[in-house]
Amino acid sequence: MVEITDSLACLYTGRVESRGDDYVVTVPASEIEHGSVSVGETYRIAVLDRAGPDDGSTATVDGDGASVPDTDGGSGGARSDDGQRPSSRGAAGAVQPDPPVSEGEVRDVTIETLGDKGDGIAKIERGYVVIVPDAEPGEEPTVEITSVRENVSFANVVEE
Repeated sequence: MVEITDSLACLYTGRVESRGDDYVVTVPASEIEHGSVSVGETYRIAVLDRAGPDDGSTATVDGDGASVPDTDGGSGGARSDDGQRPSSRGAAGAVQPDPPVSEGEVRDVTIETLGDKGDGIAKIERGYVVIVPDAEPGEEPTVEITSVRENVSFANVVEE
């Protein structure tokens, strides 16, 4: 099991591409649109092998601590991070885990921080973000999910 830090800004599945002497990790536009990360800023990233630690595949770690998958891409089909939900393929063909919530679902969350526009931000399974208007850090409201997107959902407080 991989330990995930509380300062996780976003979590998504993507590919490491080679471009000359550089390696490039593409950030989905939705992460920028929802304010998870900002253009021009510098972030620390962790790269995990999609296939997982117990399937016989390997990854190497470069001098900066970034994991670079084997050139054969390893094995493994489309499967979810938690092993329970199916995965879908994104526009670039990368495996994208389905969101861990659905519209109308009621959840208890903990507001961890405030977003750029003052909305409360909670993180649930796999670091998936739930945005809750009019919520403050430290609150633990019961919310109803009103809109679900690939990397973020929106919810309204139903009970504080």
